[in-house]
Amino acid sequence: MKRIAAIALTACLVAPAMAGDDGAELYRSYCVQCHGSAGDGKGINAPHMSVAPRDHSDPTEMSGRSDEELFKVIKHGGKSINQSVLMPAWGHTLDDEQIHALVGHLRRLCCGG
Repeated sequence: MKRIAAIALTACLVAPAMAGDDGAELYRSYCVQCHGSAGDGKGINAPHMSVAPRDHSDPTEMSGRSDEELFKVIKHGGKSINQSVLMPAWGHTLDDEQIHALVGHLRRLCCGG
């Protein structure tokens, strides 16, 4: 019985981590419309926006943003870091774990790691 409880507890701890790991899938679902599938800021909505979406594939541009700042802008929107109000707040849609997964994906897009 203890072994079954330990396995169940392990599954409960591992499953959320695995679910939140898919930053690429979250990016495809929530970000490509503006930022593009390559993260280059050339999504389908970009030509119709008064402010160009950030190029997430540019290491120089992205190195100027800390992980904390990226987390904040995803959670609270562009106005939270004095950037474009066109960047929506995703904090009511995504949980913190998912936002951290997106930040990790942004780092892979710009810097390969």
